[in-house]
Amino acid sequence: MTMNGTEHETAEDLWVFGYGSLLWNPGFPVAEARPARLHGWHRSFCMSSIHHRGTPARPGLVLALDAARDAHCDGLAFRVAAAHAGATIDYLRERELVSSAYLETRLAVVFHDCGTRREDVLTYVIDPGHVQYRGDLDLETQARIIAGAVGGRGPNDEYLYNTALHLSELGLADADLDWLVDRVRALAATE
Repeated sequence: MTMNGTEHETAEDLWVFGYGSLLWNPGFPVAEARPARLHGWHRSFCMSSIHHRGTPARPGLVLALDAARDAHCDGLAFRVAAAHAGATIDYLRERELVSSAYLETRLAVVFHDCGTRREDVLTYVIDPGHVQYRGDLDLETQARIIAGAVGGRGPNDEYLYNTALHLSELGLADADLDWLVDRVRALAATE
């Protein structure tokens, strides 16, 4: 199958793991969405954003999957019909690999509803060796950055609020995001 000039040979459905903006803005045709857990990784505002939620002069922060022992990340596994798999991969590469801070990988997830393990799920993880990696920031510093940054896709706090809202609606708790929402709102109230 040829899509957008890129060769993709796929006779199977594609599974994609969403943990941040893909939860509320996948941008590709979703045949099915299932809550799933990824082990060995956690959702973190550990990527400096100089395109979508910040600028080179005032970087914002976006979520990435950061490796951590005994960690897990709850999100959605999206099934994309085989007919749309190639175009979806092209779209995700254009969207997620804009600065090469993410690494495209295939990992295993476990579906919440049945405990079944699904191998070979496409997702994007942070490259800890990339200049945009900011795994050294505490939550207070993250909140202050998120409260003030704006990029090509809008305010950084909007990204935080949308992600936290959708996680809450899905019943997927994330204590760090909940704390950040409260703190960023408090910072906005003092401006």
